[in-house]
Amino acid sequence: MGKAGYRTAADADDALQEARRKLRSHGRLTRRGAPSVGEYAQEWLDSLTLEASTIEGYRKIVRNHVEPQLGTIRLDKLTATALHKHYGALLDHGRADNKRPGAGLSANSVQKVHVLVGAMLDAAIDDGHIVVNVAKKRRTVKAPTGKQVRAQRPEIQTWTAVELRQFLTWSRDVYNDEFHSLWHLYAHTGMRRSEALALRWGDVDLTAGKIALRRAADTTRRDRTKTTKTGVARPIDIDAATTEVLRKWKATRGTIALDFARADAYVFGDLSGRLRKPDDIGRRWDHRVAKARADLGADHLPRLTLKGLRHTHATLLLELGVHPKVVQERLGSVAKAHGDPVEGPCDPEAACYRARSRSLINRGVRHCVTCAAHRWTG
Repeated sequence: MGKAGYRTAADADDALQEARRKLRSHGRLTRRGAPSVGEYAQEWLDSLTLEASTIEGYRKIVRNHVEPQLGTIRLDKLTATALHKHYGALLDHGRADNKRPGAGLSANSVQKVHVLVGAMLDAAIDDGHIVVNVAKKRRTVKAPTGKQVRAQRPEIQTWTAVELRQFLTWSRDVYNDEFHSLWHLYAHTGMRRSEALALRWGDVDLTAGKIALRRAADTTRRDRTKTTKTGVARPIDIDAATTEVLRKWKATRGTIALDFARADAYVFGDLSGRLRKPDDIGRRWDHRVAKARADLGADHLPRLTLKGLRHTHATLLLELGVHPKVVQERLGSVAKAHGDPVEGPCDPEAACYRARSRSLINRGVRHCVTCAAHRWTG
């Protein structure tokens, strides 16, 4: 090993040639002039081949948290110190929405900005605009860590089984809610908001009690669907009560128009059969919860988001003793909600665990409907 740390003279010569190449490249970049951060950000965004909703999220980050502050800086003049100061400013007063303008961004939001800037600068290197990605200079650029992000993450509110039953009963019997079937499906399957809206009757097997999740509603483009968040289809078992709710809902849709009950029709389409907007369903849910709290008493029914309803499903399954791996599979999550991925049960036991999910609300069940030998208590 030589004094410079190279094993052989050939290794040292290779390093020298690489250094000279970078120097010549930097000289060419300096003479030609690199584009500004804002100019290149738009070029980079236009080149991405991701889901439209993902790209729209990136555009929002660039529009609100990159271009206004860094947009005029040339790519090759962006320094690690400037990036570090920018992250600090975002944490202090970086919010650009109408809810709390001028307030600080969360650690999670700033980390997303950091990831985006790092990916964009990697692409700029590949395009020959810069030589070094300053976002990766960790001694200077102090982006929020995963630990900081987790520490700030708000606790998601969930309902108990009693609270959930109260709301669903109120929705059906008191409010006479046209969306009761949708709320019931969310509560008993843990589907994402967009997944349920993109369901077609051909995805629902009412005889076998199974649903095949193959797509999700696109939040950025009207009447368009996309792949599920995991990129693959997944089957979901539904219990007898949910099957009956969907059977009645299909009959109701069929009375409006026979086409609404055909295999290619959306299960929860609007009155013209079109795909409903996810944001509109979110607003309707918030209105229902507010009305239910007014009728039932705010002390008896906490506020809950649709995402919280999905977490309620997961929480109740875990309380019933369903294996976390099975819950993870059912929700289509890339990681378990309460920690790191875990090993799943063996095949015979897995079938038993999966059957338990059919008794989410019916806590009177005392044994697995698949295997009476695996006794459990609700």
